Amino acid sequence: MEIIVKSFGAFFGLASIILGAFAAHRFRRMLSPEVLQSFETGVKYMMYHALALIFLGFHLNFQSLGQRLTALFMILGVLLFSFSIFGLCYGAYKNKNMRFLGPVTPMGGLLLIVAWVLLFTQFVLGF
Repeated sequence: MEIIVKSFGAFFGLASIILGAFAAHRFRRMLSPEVLQSFETGVKYMMYHALALIFLGFHLNFQSLGQRLTALFMILGVLLFSFSIFGLCYGAYKNKNMRFLGPVTPMGGLLLIVAWVLLFTQFVLGF
């Protein structure tokens, strides 16, 4: 499990750097300031959780259900949260209706919150 967690962390870190560079240089001319700000939020949250996943990959043994769920919810949360934002931004740029992604973003955010709550309880209660 630790190799999966580290791999997702590395992938999210790589994607954050690439997408952040596109946002700073290319997308700045193409997207409205509001859409660009949303895109950058997706990039920032992906990077924050990339670093967290790499840290967890080195420091947890993933023997407990709580540790495995923490990693799983964090990975799924980033996929749903950040990538739905990217999809919504793409839809805004291409003038396509991508509203079906609107409810996905808060579901991803909720998974991220649950992952951090699980991590907190593991540190405090030693799960």
